[in-house]
Amino acid sequence: MRLLPHFLSAVAVCLLLTSCDKVWVSADVALVKTPAKIIVQLDWVAEPEHGGFYQAQAKGFFKDAGLDVEIIPGGPNAFVIQKVATGQAHIGQGDSTNTLLAISQGIPVTQIAAVFQNDPSVLMLHAGNPVTRFEDLNGKTLMARPEWAFLPYLKKKYSIDFKLIPQNYSVANFVATKDLIQQGYYIAEPYHIIKAGGEMPRFLYAWDAGFDAYAVLVANKAWLAAHPAEARAFVKAYIKGWNDYLTNDPAPAHALMKAANANNTDEFMLFSRKMIIDEKLVTGRGPEGGSANIGRITRERFQTQINQLEELAILPKDKVTVDQAMTTDYLP
Repeated sequence: MRLLPHFLSAVAVCLLLTSCDKVWVSADVALVKTPAKIIVQLDWVAEPEHGGFYQAQAKGFFKDAGLDVEIIPGGPNAFVIQKVATGQAHIGQGDSTNTLLAISQGIPVTQIAAVFQNDPSVLMLHAGNPVTRFEDLNGKTLMARPEWAFLPYLKKKYSIDFKLIPQNYSVANFVATKDLIQQGYYIAEPYHIIKAGGEMPRFLYAWDAGFDAYAVLVANKAWLAAHPAEARAFVKAYIKGWNDYLTNDPAPAHALMKAANANNTDEFMLFSRKMIIDEKLVTGRGPEGGSANIGRITRERFQTQINQLEELAILPKDKVTVDQAMTTDYLP
């Protein structure tokens, strides 16, 4: 209400001064505009994998874009897709495989940008493990999520088989058992292994086997249709947040992460950030990698993933098209 007299004064001055510029009025109108509310549901507790969100929040990039962004941390039962689909959140972080499966079931979400150019789910091995190739996994024991689509992909592509122990989300067994091969999140688990007395593990990367899923931003389709400008502003600010987090001082984001997750330490967050940078997870590798690639998704990669999941009978045939799965309409 305090802005109203100033706005009226500006109008009165404009009526008296023929040289008054319209910018006077539009600037005051912009001041009274209510920021657009956007709720973001994370897939896991606040950690450096969410650096783009928290740096954009901490440095005011969302606010500067006219947005009021609320970031809700996740965890083992985050239910990102369900919350986005039902409007409890407008945007969420997930992986492209699970999102494709949800879309095939008619859940009204779509993928609008990349978080990571490669899903950081990997197989971790001890340095002395004789396994060096995917073919060497034949007959071995793996600890992993039984529903991980990469496992049947491995079996089919390399004509191998292996024993599976369900993932328990602990690194204790891995540290204690030198021949154990375990699924992990490349960004975080290695730190906990080292802190538990183990050594830096080696990795078999899913993308090296040709299984190249994204970590993605997922959005509610009805919300996108009703708020395209806000969605574009969000993605642009988010990309700016990632670029700033990776190239400048990450302390602003880390302060917010510590407030949201008491388990975060400076050492852990700097370790995880370095892992993201070293493997170019956000920017991508190769000639097309770099800051201009942050957030980018392509139709070609989604078509490849759809084809792979259909061949494995994980995704029903012809249930999902690329146009249903993703859109580049909200990228800068």
